[in-house]
Amino acid sequence: MTLTILGATGKTGVHLLARALDAGHQVRALVRDPAKVPRQHERLTLVHGNVRDAAAVARAVEGSDAVLSALGPTRNAPDMDVSTGVAHVLAAMETHDVQRLVFVTGAGVRVDGDRPGVFDRVMGLALRLFAKHVLADSQRAVARIHASDREWTVVRVPMLTDGPATGTLRVGMVGQGIGSRLTRADLAEFLLAQVDDRSHVHASPALSN
Repeated sequence: MTLTILGATGKTGVHLLARALDAGHQVRALVRDPAKVPRQHERLTLVHGNVRDAAAVARAVEGSDAVLSALGPTRNAPDMDVSTGVAHVLAAMETHDVQRLVFVTGAGVRVDGDRPGVFDRVMGLALRLFAKHVLADSQRAVARIHASDREWTVVRVPMLTDGPATGTLRVGMVGQGIGSRLTRADLAEFLLAQVDDRSHVHASPALSN
């Protein structure tokens, strides 16, 4: 299978890239700086550019069976990088008839079915106070995905941590048995599994360890 990975040089993206290659997939990675890609591989194709460049996104998506996004905001500023990128990704997927999209965002983005507890509400308030631009951009991105006709899964995550995969995941909704931390390695495993797993199509599960 050929996978397009966005955010492949980020802290989560490097795990996702490694697992996709180890699983035998062909990978097309859209990267701003090819020198930051931690490994070379015969099944890895690097596409130079970023998600704000619609033409670069289209080149990365063309010929793929699925798009996996580990994009994240780089700063708390009103420049709408992620939501703009999502618009380009969805357009490219439609042009090249790619159906499957797996997208990561923060658990602060609420959806129907969440039942946030006290901790979740406190964290939500902190996001609105200290990362309002990040939250707003993430909400716009998810709204665009939810409104699309692609076979999408939005994976919402709490605080991400480094370290090896634990093999233990909780999958649910915010406020319903979901904890406050998740390793990036476990997240990468879950993201890759969604390429074939159809149980979360058109759903926005929250994850934690």
